[in-house]
Amino acid sequence: MLWSGWGDPAKASELPEPIRRLLRDMLGVHAPQVPAASFGEVRLPAVALSPLVLTRLRGVVGADHVRFDDDARIRHTRGKSTPDLMRMRAGDGSDAPDAVVLPGSHAEVLALLRICAEHRVAVVPFGGGTSVVGGLVAARRGFAGVVALDLARLNRLVSVDAESMVAEIEPGLRAPQAEQLLAGHGLTLGHFPQSFEYATLGGFAAARSSGQASAGYGRFDDMVVGMTVATPRGTLDLGRAPKSAAGPDLRQVILGSEGSFGVITSLRLRVRRAPAERVYEGWRFESFAAGSAALRRLAQDGPLPTVLRLSDETETMVGLARPGELGGLAADAGCLVIAGHEGFSEVAARRERAAAVLSECGGVHLGPGPGESWAHGRYSAPYLRDSLLAAGATVETLETAGFWSNLPRLYDAVRLSLHASLGSPLVMCHVSHVYGTGASLYFTVVTAQSDDPLAQWEAAKRSVNEAIVAAGGTISHHHGVGRDHREAYAAEIGDLGVEILRGVKDRLDPEGILNPGVLIAESASGEDRSGL
Repeated sequence: MLWSGWGDPAKASELPEPIRRLLRDMLGVHAPQVPAASFGEVRLPAVALSPLVLTRLRGVVGADHVRFDDDARIRHTRGKSTPDLMRMRAGDGSDAPDAVVLPGSHAEVLALLRICAEHRVAVVPFGGGTSVVGGLVAARRGFAGVVALDLARLNRLVSVDAESMVAEIEPGLRAPQAEQLLAGHGLTLGHFPQSFEYATLGGFAAARSSGQASAGYGRFDDMVVGMTVATPRGTLDLGRAPKSAAGPDLRQVILGSEGSFGVITSLRLRVRRAPAERVYEGWRFESFAAGSAALRRLAQDGPLPTVLRLSDETETMVGLARPGELGGLAADAGCLVIAGHEGFSEVAARRERAAAVLSECGGVHLGPGPGESWAHGRYSAPYLRDSLLAAGATVETLETAGFWSNLPRLYDAVRLSLHASLGSPLVMCHVSHVYGTGASLYFTVVTAQSDDPLAQWEAAKRSVNEAIVAAGGTISHHHGVGRDHREAYAAEIGDLGVEILRGVKDRLDPEGILNPGVLIAESASGEDRSGL
């Protein structure tokens, strides 16, 4: 993973001329005057951990698995939001952990948490490092240091129960490797978010990830039937049946908690038979409203495709749904729907029934070309962001979700807020996930960088968070809360909801060492507890 950008540096490419022209003419984007910092120019704070703590950590995992060299610290600094990358490109490594610790078992995680609690060392559970909401930046005040708890060594497919269709998998396994191992059993998770190439299964659970094929396979939290969790107080072993009426489901306390309540050390996941056939195709609708109505009908009445996405007029015009064809579509391109069908012998019949619904709702079939293009470039958008940042543009994504009846209001509120904050940005949107009762909206915004692009985006982010809450949407559909959404999340769940979460945190993590400042603000460390 590139330390100051996304993924494999070899996959980065120059912006096509239509996009460079669009940036200049529409947004006034100019190349940055100061070049991005090199790896050797990143400024790191001195290691704060005492020799005693380092010795004790080594005693648990071995000297080779406690690293505090510059390379390890830089590569575990922050996540991959645009502000994260801007700081790294400026050479700011001030949020770097003091050490990176790699446990190899549940028992080692428990021992490490006990040591860190005893010495008041903050712990940031680290998977693929793909958080885009400030979920990997721990508060330092009041702590003797910060360690990144990298779960990369917990990377096994432990077992497969083919009769129950359940697989036990360790959390540090990256998604591609998990799919490869499951394929050996003829199985799949069916979970393919945009972060698929680098994210880990533990990260998916901790952030309630939702993959691009969620219409067919469900969200990741739907797949979790059991888990083992290490906390400073001991072990939680959750989930012993598909469903239960034995009180509130404690799995839901851990799912989405972003490492603030415990460290997931094992996952028991529902799996599916790997599909024999995959067909992706495109449809055109005259307007975003018409396309949304068609998606709602499929979501409520069926048949529901495995993948179902709708780009608004601007996103379709720019071609963001098909990154390989950016800037190549006409201004009257309407709105593009991508429908994907996966399965076995039933695919043809299901596809035909879905096509009848889409046609009846006013859709025009575009054939397999757009769908295949989307499938080919489905993981490439983060690389485009790196190219835009290098060109002098601020580009970031944000997402929300709401009920169908409220979706137009939510869509307008986000767009109006971004325009009010940023002047005349390019704002694109697509419906990324659908349900019988509602859908998610995923926005991409591009604007020229100001003299202080970090402050520019932070002001816009605050404004749009407030707009989402005021418009009745959720602050996050699948990116999580992190630090960026903490105050808006508090407004969403209310004062009593905040007290409940604080109570859970205080019981499982009395010293407040787990990802302090993420999801819940900490009082013990002296950090401001406004919001959460």
